[in-house]
Amino acid sequence: MSMSDKYPTESGRRRFVKGVVGGATLAGVGAMGSATVNTLTTAGGVGGGQTVAMTIEHTGGPAPRGLPQIPVRVDDDGFIEGIWPEVQTIEDEGFEIEVAREERGGRTYAGEWFQYCGIESQENVRPNFESDNIFRANPGTYDWQDETYDAGDRIHIDDFDDYDTWGNNVGNDGVGKPASTTWRSEDADASLNAVVIRSERIEEAAQDDEWLAASTDQGFMAYLNVCTHFCCIPGYKELEESARYNAEDGAYCVCHQSTYDPFTLEEALFIARPRPE
Repeated sequence: MSMSDKYPTESGRRRFVKGVVGGATLAGVGAMGSATVNTLTTAGGVGGGQTVAMTIEHTGGPAPRGLPQIPVRVDDDGFIEGIWPEVQTIEDEGFEIEVAREERGGRTYAGEWFQYCGIESQENVRPNFESDNIFRANPGTYDWQDETYDAGDRIHIDDFDDYDTWGNNVGNDGVGKPASTTWRSEDADASLNAVVIRSERIEEAAQDDEWLAASTDQGFMAYLNVCTHFCCIPGYKELEESARYNAEDGAYCVCHQSTYDPFTLEEALFIARPRPE
């Protein structure tokens, strides 16, 4: 792998802001801030096909791009559900293949968003893998969650009532209440690790942005929690050390200090690895 593959440079960035929630910047000291959407074109990754994904913003460190967003909704019973793209059959070079792909919020949402770091070999990113798509508790990160759920319990909206004030002595209170979860992992050989966050920033920004309105629900957003650098598991508001890298109110990967902002969504171009047959 060349250095340019490992640490690609960003180019052609065009930033625009929608749905400002407060006057402070997201990296500032205030509990309130702005949720934004960026348009970002990057070169990154190796392997399969060119893919455009919506990701949480990569703000520092060696990771080539942000972490892929998982569109969410709150179901009729109040459980938080990740949306999987519709499965369709297409013709590719004379062969019929199944893909997970749909138009949502003015963008193409596809299963290829999650095909990196070896995840592409997991059965739970196959288009036709059967799952209820509910986020389930993955214990050991947040005290509130460990006191509320056992491993594998479904995440419920009622347990996020204090999302506008919640804090854990890392960064600022009231930024967003998280849960460490697995997604599409029931009866699978390997888990998909995800973070679910409920935040006023997302809730208000979604009022003025087509993509956020279609990919978030009642302030809930989610992302696949696998670092795009060397595939470690970052932590959102998890370690005091993250303040050294201006990530105390964001996601921080302790392995190589890559940082991410869950409240800024970027459009990232990368090379998704192909799924095995």
